[in-house]
Amino acid sequence: MENIYPSQPPPISPNGKIPHVMIVGAGLAGLFLAILLDRISVPYEIYERTEEVRPLGGVMCLNANILPAFEQLGLIDELRKVSLQSRTFNIYTGNMEKIGIFGNDDKLSESIGYDNHLFSRPVLYDLLLSHVPAERIHFKKKVLSIARNKEGAMIRCSDGTTYHGDILVGADGANSSVRQSLYKLLQDKGQLPDSDTKGLSKCNIFMVGTTKPLDPEKHPCVSEPTAILYQMIGEGTPYTWSSMTVRNHQICWGVVKQLGLAESQNEKFRSSEWGPETSEAMIKDVRDFRIPTGTLGDLIDATPKENTSRVFMEDKLFETWHHGRTVLIGDACHKLLPSSGQGAVNAMQDAVILANCIYELKSTAEDDVAEALRDFKEQRYPHVKRQYEASKMSAKLLYGQSMSADLVYRPQASFLPLAPTRGTLNILPQKPSKSSKYYAQNTF
Repeated sequence: MENIYPSQPPPISPNGKIPHVMIVGAGLAGLFLAILLDRISVPYEIYERTEEVRPLGGVMCLNANILPAFEQLGLIDELRKVSLQSRTFNIYTGNMEKIGIFGNDDKLSESIGYDNHLFSRPVLYDLLLSHVPAERIHFKKKVLSIARNKEGAMIRCSDGTTYHGDILVGADGANSSVRQSLYKLLQDKGQLPDSDTKGLSKCNIFMVGTTKPLDPEKHPCVSEPTAILYQMIGEGTPYTWSSMTVRNHQICWGVVKQLGLAESQNEKFRSSEWGPETSEAMIKDVRDFRIPTGTLGDLIDATPKENTSRVFMEDKLFETWHHGRTVLIGDACHKLLPSSGQGAVNAMQDAVILANCIYELKSTAEDDVAEALRDFKEQRYPHVKRQYEASKMSAKLLYGQSMSADLVYRPQASFLPLAPTRGTLNILPQKPSKSSKYYAQNTF
């Protein structure tokens, strides 16, 4: 029932302006938001449904569309220490015939102002996790339902506990329990758009992994000072595959299988969670696929089982991102295909803009919270929609990490000194803050 608290009342916010934020989901979006909230002294707690978070074993690439925020937070030097710079992306057929190279020459890099930073996803997760106090994260807290009234929001967990706050953030991924609970409330009231009643589309399967540290004598590419990226496009096969070197003499690899309509219908009833359990059949199919350094099987054999994951490539842009005191960020409200490599970036961009809107919050009254959450969606939706369409186009042309990102959109925290404007590109302006002492800088 939406307007009933079955346990203790919500906490009283100091002076009625600083909200208590409940973040559901301890993934990249939730952790990044927590770090940002900490900088404006906004109290928060994170609730994670699993016993521990096991991030994907695949590769990630960050560039100018999120690195200024890392620079603001003082995290960019840490990121550089665990990443490799990347400028070239080599494309081959499955028979090892070279198709072409995507790359950043010196002129392009100078205009962008930042290099591509390539690393395995667990590396970024561990970096962000190290900046969030352990006592702020509560594990084994699967959310069963949410509720709200004018005084605050509430979550009820599967272990019988309830928690209260002023703002509830669903950062709990594509299968978000916060979104499901919120949408049920709205659907019962007849307030949910029809498009939001439909599930995520599933058309492909994606398997990724990260090897253990490899012997440089057997794998010379891992000793290169910059990342080496290869994308293979199969001929006469539904598969494409890739490999990328990262730090610590490791290689991240990925395989995409295009599903036919019948196969897609069969697969949609299976779990779409990341995990190693469902990978064995696919591994048998792809072991002999060639890569410039040997075969995909060589990398698979060098990959611990727990570092291998298989999941649907899903996409969906939801229309409803917020209601009352509840807001969704990241995959909970927009699931992008991994072909553009921008899913995690957009989730962290969400965190930046949401933190800005919370910073500008007039009070913790429900109307003011709702206004701040509307502002968040108005700022983010156009950019996410553009990236959503770009990811669909990239998927049609190439499966893998794309080097083409929306690098002129670089959201920053309005409550921190702005990172210097790097490169020669004309950067998109950001909504200025009227509360920040850095307001005069917010002209980009």
